[in-house]
Amino acid sequence: MFVPERLLMGPGPSNSPPRVLSAGGRQLIGHIHKEMIEIMDEIKVGIQYAFQTQNPLTLAVSGTGHCAMEAALLNVVEEGDKVLIGVNGYWGERATDIAKRLGAEVYQLVKEPGEHFTLEEIEKALLQHAPVLFFITHGESSTGVMQPLDGLGNLCHRYNCLLLIDAVASLGGAPILMDQQGIDILYSGSQKVLSAPPGACPISFSERARKKIYARKTKPVSFYLDMEELTKYWGCDGHPRKYHHTAPINTFFCLREALAILAETGLENSWKLHKENSLYLCSGLQKLGFKLFVKDLNARLPTVNTVFVPEGYNWKEITEYTMKNHGIEVSGGLGPSAGKVLRIGLMGYNSTKFNVDRVLHALEDALQHCLKNKL
Repeated sequence: MFVPERLLMGPGPSNSPPRVLSAGGRQLIGHIHKEMIEIMDEIKVGIQYAFQTQNPLTLAVSGTGHCAMEAALLNVVEEGDKVLIGVNGYWGERATDIAKRLGAEVYQLVKEPGEHFTLEEIEKALLQHAPVLFFITHGESSTGVMQPLDGLGNLCHRYNCLLLIDAVASLGGAPILMDQQGIDILYSGSQKVLSAPPGACPISFSERARKKIYARKTKPVSFYLDMEELTKYWGCDGHPRKYHHTAPINTFFCLREALAILAETGLENSWKLHKENSLYLCSGLQKLGFKLFVKDLNARLPTVNTVFVPEGYNWKEITEYTMKNHGIEVSGGLGPSAGKVLRIGLMGYNSTKFNVDRVLHALEDALQHCLKNKL
């Protein structure tokens, strides 16, 4: 099997550090062996630190970020429930699709790609629709927007609404404080800032959200993602473990090490590092003539940076050139940003000034060699 060496500077996955790769290469053990249970307990503590929460119902879903999104929605949403979804990029649309499949009465709060929501806009929608759940993406990787979260939890609770946050692209790279900010359901991915292979996704539920799960009139449509069952499997209820499924053992090894690295680095240091490297990258991009896609400095996602495709250039030619000639992945847009932007990731192990210099050099080279189309 041949796997090329590439620097992954797109919106994810990111490259894994040697320590994480080494963990994934360990020999398997049984999924209910004492040592595996200890590793799962360490993962839970690591997620609680990364999320800044004390929620007992905290675990890793055996699946990718999409799986965590489905787990979050299908456990708290029943047929006929009103759900409000903030849409300013690709992931709000994906959450809308899932909620509709669950039979929810879905309402969208829509902003243009590149913009974020204000508390006033959200409150108006909460008052109008009276939802049981409000979904919003913290780090919208399709557009490079970071949604401010302060005050949002208290606002939702004032209207008897649960707050669900997608932090797949932002966890570890930008401040998120689950308990302090009143977030009821939070999930992320393993392959972004944590720099572990995809396949194990952190998720946590507040006591308010847990009560909603246990007060359901019907069982969730998925046994695999049923939090009542997963609670027993992960020992979140204080009772002896109960078999549910065979976990992705080596993927859990990797996640455990990735969470340990984040804890050793310290959240504040990680946030600071990502912000500094993003500012350094954006400055270099502007010197090359790129225009930043997100106008508001405070709403720019430091982990996924977006710039307009320069006038006259084809985004695909630029990304193919950097891959072929420099072994560096940068990406085009996704969903509403497709064909409009380039997305440059700075996540976890890859977020270094050395890598910023490499990607800036590759992009400068691409602009010189890619043919500018005549308009």
